[in-house]
Parts: sequence; C-alpha cells; structure tokens
Amino acid sequence: MASMEVTHRKGSVRQGSVDAAADAQLAKMGYQSELPRNLSMLSVLGLSFAIMAVPFGLSTTMYITLTDGQSVTILWGWVLVSLISLSIAASLAEICAVYPTAGGVYYWSAMLSTRKYAPVASWVTGWLTLVGNWTVTLSINFSGGQLILSAISLWNEDFVANEWQTILMFWAVMLVCMLVNIFGAKYLDLINKICIYWTAASVVIILITLLSMADEKRSGEFVFAHYDASASGWPSGWAFFVGLLQAAYTLTGYGMVAAMCEEVQNPEREVPKAIVLSVAAAGVTGIIYLIPILFVLPDIQMLLDVANGQPIGLLFKTVTGSAAGGFGLLFLILGILFFAGTGALTAASRCTYAFARDGAIPGSRLWMRVDKRFDIPLWALVLSTVVDCLLGLIYFGSSAAFNSFTGVATICLSTSYGMPILISVIRGRRAVKNSSFSLGRFGYFINVAMLCWICLAVVLFCMPVSLPVEAASMNYASVVFAGFASISLIWYFIRGRKDFKGPPVPQDVAPGEEFGVVGVEKADLEGASPVNSADKVANEEGQKL
Repeated sequence: MASMEVTHRKGSVRQGSVDAAADAQLAKMGYQSELPRNLSMLSVLGLSFAIMAVPFGLSTTMYITLTDGQSVTILWGWVLVSLISLSIAASLAEICAVYPTAGGVYYWSAMLSTRKYAPVASWVTGWLTLVGNWTVTLSINFSGGQLILSAISLWNEDFVANEWQTILMFWAVMLVCMLVNIFGAKYLDLINKICIYWTAASVVIILITLLSMADEKRSGEFVFAHYDASASGWPSGWAFFVGLLQAAYTLTGYGMVAAMCEEVQNPEREVPKAIVLSVAAAGVTGIIYLIPILFVLPDIQMLLDVANGQPIGLLFKTVTGSAAGGFGLLFLILGILFFAGTGALTAASRCTYAFARDGAIPGSRLWMRVDKRFDIPLWALVLSTVVDCLLGLIYFGSSAAFNSFTGVATICLSTSYGMPILISVIRGRRAVKNSSFSLGRFGYFINVAMLCWICLAVVLFCMPVSLPVEAASMNYASVVFAGFASISLIWYFIRGRKDFKGPPVPQDVAPGEEFGVVGVEKADLEGASPVNSADKVANEEGQKL
C-alpha cells in the first residue's frame, strides 16, 4: 500500500494514500483523481455488507414474507434471490475489473456502447443509479426510524407512532448519518471494517439467545416446508414471487460500492472481489439468521397486527419473555442500522458526485465540488440527504410508504445493473473477454438469465404486498419512479440533449485499438503498468464504446 503523502495535480492538493497506476488509469478514462485512495478491499467489502445489512434488512421487511407465503418464501425465497444476486454481482464484477471508476454502471454503459448511443445509455443508467442510491438510503433510514420507535412499544404496548413522530425520527437518523459522513470521513475505513464484525457477532448472539430461551419451537417441517399465502389476497403461487421483494431489497446494495473505486488501492482487482464476496457472505449470513427465527416464530397473526409494520421487536420480546431482553437483541439490529445508513449515504453521495461531474444533474457545478477540508464531495452528500428527507414526506399520504421506497430502490438499482450487462451482451461481450473476472463460456447464459430476472423484478416490485388495495396501502413505487423519470426527461431536453456527451471518451473505438484522452498528458500515464489483464483492456486497448 502506498505511503501517505501530498500529491499536487493540476493545481489541486489532496492528502491520502496514492496509487499512481490507478490514478493514471483513471486519467486515461478521462477523469482527474481528486479523492484519497485510503480504503482497502476489506473496507469496501464491509461497506457493501453494511449497505445490504442482512439482519436489519430482513427484520424490517419481515411483514412482507409473513403475508406472502411465510416459511417457504422467507427461507427459500432468500436462497433463490441470493443465487440470482451472486450471478448479477459476478456479471458486474467482470465489467468493473475493466472500468474501475466512481461512475460505476453509469460509466460502464457509456463505455460498452457505441459513441452514437453512449450519451443516452449513460444518461438513462445514471439516473436509474442515482435514484436507486437515493431511495435505498431512504428506505434503510426510514425503516430504521420506524424500528427505533417500535422499541417504545416493547414497554408500552399501546404506543403507536404518528406520522410526525415517524418523520422526525427518520430525519434524525438521516442527520446522524450525514454528520458521520462529514466529520468521520477519515474513519470510514475503520467503520466499514467494524461493521463486518458487529454483524457477524450480532447474528451469533441472536441465534444463541433465541434458540436457548424459546419455550416452544416450531417443527422442521414448518421451517423448511410451511407455505401459507392466505393473508396476501394473491393467488397462492404468485404470492411467493411478490414476497421475493424482501430478499431482493436486502440484496440490492452490492453494485453501489463501485462508486468507491476512486478511493481504493488497485481498484480493478479489489472492488470486483469485494462485490462478489459481499453477496456470498450476505447469502450465508441470511440463512444463519433466518433459520433460528423460523424455529422460534410466535403467532404469525400477532406479528402481522403490529401497528407500524415492524414486528421484529415483538418477536424478540415474546421469545425472550421480557421487554429488556427484546430490546437487547433489537439494539444489535439498530447497531447494524447505523452502519447501513452511513454506508448507503456514503455510496449515494459518491454516485451523485460522479454523475454531477459530467453535468447530468441540475446544479452540477455545486454538487461536483470536493471539499478539501474533509476530502469528500460535501455538497453531493448534502443533496442526497435533503432529497431523502423530502421523499420521506410521502409517508403523510401513504402508510405503506416504506413498501414504495423499497420497491423503487429495488427496481432502479436492478435495472441500472442490467443496462451495462444488456449492452455488453448486445455487443458480443467483446469488452470483457480479457477481464480478470471473466465468466468465460458461461458468460452469455448468466448474463441473459439475469436480464430475464430483472425484467420480472420490475413488474413484481410495483405490486402491493397484499390485496385488496386502498389509497393508503397502495405501493407507490411506480409513482416515485415516474416522478424521477419525468425530472430526468425534462432536464435532458433542457440541457442534456445539447450539452451532455456522457463520460469523456472522444471517439468510437473497436476492441484492439488504442487512443489517448484529450487533456491527459502522456507524462501523466508514465509508470502505470497493467496489474492484470483487466488493466490491459482499460489502459492499452482503450475504452470500448
């Protein structure tokens, strides 16, 4: 790892770890390195693990699967979506190894397209990524606020938080996450690593406590084979697929960490590794967490009747036999919330910064600034926080707002992941044939299968958890999605159509050709030798459009 030093580049000064080869590779992709490279692979893995926040995500969305199938949907739905997510993560890692930049899927879509279609491909993907990052942060912190308030009902069963109390608690959680991102920026590496150990320890503690203190346990048949979707109102088979939102939402955040590529040493190797390993670790963690909960699951109707839709606290209280015991276990979940909310906001701010850097957001000149006091894109962080706080106001009009947030986050991130994969397939996967994370001869099959799943997911996660539907219980994911699509479309015609050129690549380049990027001096690239075949693709063959 490079030593700590001060680097002077084009008039700017930045402090932190420096990776000359990675900075030169980034320069050849058309960008100046402005952020310190002080995150390790373990830290990025921790960030991805934090954003997915398996015990927290599964706990806050448990009402979905308890309604739509119970044990089979909870456990086997998790296994199914884990395998699907692992395949999507591998597909993204294959591309990330070739193009390690904070633009992530937004940049990859442009590089994999032809020059003619690169601007529109990157514009669509960028907005999907941006909205996905914002709404996944929103859903994590909103459900975190609900979960904190649900702790009060452990002692006062008549307590039901009203709309203002819920919104104010959500804003408080957002504020804490923002302040940690600002004043604890230099400790993010440590925070992300602690997350791994906190999550692992929490799962073990909850597992042992629940199994040892439960007076009654469910049968193995109930845990592994019980299926009851009668509370959903959906046809029995279809309810299983609607219930997959729990697992799909929990496992969406892995691609967001590509936004941290410019803060990592050897990103072409470390970030793809972190993306895949985090999904594998999350899948195993989820199984270890869910099976004990299913064995000690109390009366299901009692859990579904919880007023704020967050039954995990009551579950813990019922099994341990005391409010204090229930809160002790709930506190572990709330600790995971801290890591998840902070990590998601970190990734969202970096995504906002990367997209603004190419002029794709109104007010880009402000959002693209890097504050040299904290070495972070401060205004991008502020924008992400404010947008989420405003979106939370939807709760005043819909008690099922959280379901809408999870739905639109899952839809946007899934489709943003699918865009570069689709373009890569259409163009014959030429750009990734030499990737250090190549999927080899199975690449086409895996890519196409994942694209089919993403198309199904878009339809599934616009649907309400149960029928019949009223205005207050409607899933407004499609409305939120359409609202952001309108903003994107309007801004495209105001400015994007004329000025937006996508990431800075000057011409259409076929695989095997080489070119320089305007504004990047040859001297900037000296000393940057390829670390692996992925570097060779990005540094020597040029960017495939």
